Amino acid sequence: MTTTFDKIKAIIIDQLGKEEEEVQLTTSIKNELEADSLDLFQILNDIEDEFEEHDVTIETDENLETVKDLVDFVDKQIAENK
Repeated sequence: MTTTFDKIKAIIIDQLGKEEEEVQLTTSIKNELEADSLDLFQILNDIEDEFEEHDVTIETDENLETVKDLVDFVDKQIAENK
C-alpha cells in the first residue's frame, strides 16, 4: 500500500527534479530542496489533486516547512474528512 509520504515524495521529486534520497520526512522544502513560491504552489496543487477523493485542501499560509509537516497535514485532513 502506498503511504501519504510515498505519494507526496513522488510529487516533490517530479516537481523539483530531485533524487529520491534527497526527499526525507525531515527535509526542509524551501531550504534543503530549494523550492521557491511557484514550486511550492505547484506541489500543493498536485497534492490536492492526488488526494482530492479525501477533500484535501492546503492553503499556502499553513506554515508547512518540512516534508513531515505536509504529510501530517494531509493525514489530518484525511482523518477529519472520513
